[in-house]
Amino acid sequence: MQPAPRILLITAGIDRHAREMLAAFRAKGADVHAMGLAEIGFDTASPTGLLIPHVEGVLPDAVCVRTMDGGSFEAVTRRLGLLHALERLGVLVSNDARAIENCVDKSMTSFLLARAGLPSPRSYAVESRREAERIVAAERRPLVLKPLFGAQGKGLKLIGTADDLPPHEAVAGGVYYLQRFAGFAASGRWTDYRILVSSGRVVAAMRREATNWITNIKQGATALPMTPDAEMEALAVAAAAAVGGDFCGVDLLRDPDGAAQVIEVNSMPAWTGLKKATGKDIAAIRTGDLLARLEARRTAAHAGPLPVSA
Repeated sequence: MQPAPRILLITAGIDRHAREMLAAFRAKGADVHAMGLAEIGFDTASPTGLLIPHVEGVLPDAVCVRTMDGGSFEAVTRRLGLLHALERLGVLVSNDARAIENCVDKSMTSFLLARAGLPSPRSYAVESRREAERIVAAERRPLVLKPLFGAQGKGLKLIGTADDLPPHEAVAGGVYYLQRFAGFAASGRWTDYRILVSSGRVVAAMRREATNWITNIKQGATALPMTPDAEMEALAVAAAAAVGGDFCGVDLLRDPDGAAQVIEVNSMPAWTGLKKATGKDIAAIRTGDLLARLEARRTAAHAGPLPVSA
């Protein structure tokens, strides 16, 4: 009989989502521990090169990243380094460090979406206010200024003219990340969509409505069921693939011309709104897909190399 899979759940805190994940893993027979990356250390003299509390000298079979602690540039770099190290040691990491890096940095997300040929509003990321002013003047249309590292609709500012740009010292990290504003209000309501992709398929989707142009659930938007939309679902799957993520929340909308646009990709999505809108057990889906990937990896390893024909 195969031993229970050892799972390390990475979470910045034991919130409702983490509790749902722990319960779902345990319901599937997994041996799961939850901790933050800040609790794990490097030790080059240890058998694995790492110090992981509660599982000293033993690597997990898989690491599931729910959320990461914020911190200094040095701290975040070290924590991402831990995920890179675990993957190099042969541990299944989901989402892996590269996918997280691609999504945490919105400019890289925009770059990868554009390189993949996916429809997404034109975006800029510069460190000079003068260059930001030039971009705003050249665009002659509303732009959204977003924190490069941000989530939940915090810190967004609509830019109409160069005078709307904050001074350099007031911009998060000193970086002006500007994206063409593609939204519009119909009958006084602003609408966009969140589509959850897991293991290359759409597993949940919702429509978000708000009286404000910022349509994040944490900013007061309402989560509603989404009518199936094959075009948007295909774009969401392609967007997750473009950033290398196997569990992603993809934000999309339709612009005033009706064209679908991918706005952002989140590698550590929350699902309170999705669960309310769809009634689906997202934690069960997430844990089931990860364990299925782990089992497929184990099966492939036991199968060994294919025979070579003469």
